[in-house]
Amino acid sequence: MPLRPPSARHALVAGSVGNFVEWYEFGVYGSLATVIAARFFTPEGADRAEALIAAYAAFALAFFFRPLGALVFGRLADRAGRRPALVLAVSLMTGATALIGVLPASSTAGALAPWLLTLLRCVQGLSAGGEFGGAVSLLTETAPPGRRGLHGAWQSFTVALGLLAGAGVAAGLATLLSENALYAWGWRLPFLLALPLGAVALWLRLRLPESAPPGTGAAAAVAPETAGAEARAEAPDTPGRPSGTARAVVLGVGRIMGWSAAGYSFLVVLPSYLQATLGSSFQQALAAGFVANLGFAAAILPAGALSDRMGRRAVMLAGSILVVLTAVPLLHLLRDPGTSVTAKAALLAAAGAMIGLLAGPGPALLAEMFPTRVRSTGLGLAYALSNAVFSGCAGLTITALVRHTGNPDIPALYASAACALAVPALLTLRPDDHLRPLR
Repeated sequence: MPLRPPSARHALVAGSVGNFVEWYEFGVYGSLATVIAARFFTPEGADRAEALIAAYAAFALAFFFRPLGALVFGRLADRAGRRPALVLAVSLMTGATALIGVLPASSTAGALAPWLLTLLRCVQGLSAGGEFGGAVSLLTETAPPGRRGLHGAWQSFTVALGLLAGAGVAAGLATLLSENALYAWGWRLPFLLALPLGAVALWLRLRLPESAPPGTGAAAAVAPETAGAEARAEAPDTPGRPSGTARAVVLGVGRIMGWSAAGYSFLVVLPSYLQATLGSSFQQALAAGFVANLGFAAAILPAGALSDRMGRRAVMLAGSILVVLTAVPLLHLLRDPGTSVTAKAALLAAAGAMIGLLAGPGPALLAEMFPTRVRSTGLGLAYALSNAVFSGCAGLTITALVRHTGNPDIPALYASAACALAVPALLTLRPDDHLRPLR
């Protein structure tokens, strides 16, 4: 039976929905980090700040399993097709997230509790590492001509939706439940909600038509835009040899490190930072994270579409430079008691929008760096390494540095430094990369 490509719309939905499930969990974990710390990392007499650092350490460790997941799932996607890898990734993510919701806390399981939580976080990291490469490959390879940036941006947009959903569910529980109920059992509900969400994602992905492995003669069934592309000359930074792929991975990490660091600083770490450092209430901190993620979500698709017209380099450079120039002043205004609630909300939304300028074009930028036969592995590995170093460690690094230095500007300095370092790598992009066909 001849293989048929998925329609652009079906691929868009099936490729994006798994990212929603993945980042919903990260939004929940980041929003409930103080609760997780209390339930799993706070034995009798332990310091609460140390417990929060331990919770972020488990968060960070999971990110270091992402590169392994990118290699394992990426090879599967590049050899057997995108669908098998995407089905397996969302199944593992859903199962691990739901199991967190039934884990015994340290009051019941003692010292075993944080280890069980960390183990499940590592399984999540493994599956998340395989999710990005397969999903972005599917989205960009099936995009209509001239719309790769917009279609790739849907991956980032569903990330934003997942973070919003996670933060929104956590904020809703914090409002509806008493603090005692939230700490006792309410925190489990958002993790258990991953089961029906993951079932929907799995159903959509199982309905994707079978596609040829990218290395076969029928590869055009997966990537019609790339038919005959293997015969084209390789780009200077992405030769087809393994050494060229390795160089492209390193360059890809450099190009998106600002996205990784600033995104986690402002979108995931912010609620716990406001609560632990600035004395905000739990509800205020969650509301702040929700507003920042709204700004993030609102900017992603326009930024992806804009990059189809102006190029990935122009849009991502603008986002990086904005973060460098405004991160510290923005944090000062948030801390200023004279800043009105409305102004603070606008500042938080603006911070999220700056990250959207990076996240919108980012997936297409990475997809365009690798040829079809190694695309899922290459872009997945670049994204996973960048997230492991600059995202996964963000909460741990920021919390530890603020605690030891007393400098409340650390989150802004961390984000702006990473974006400043990303600028030279972004300048190596050619202005017309977005106009070239995928190889």
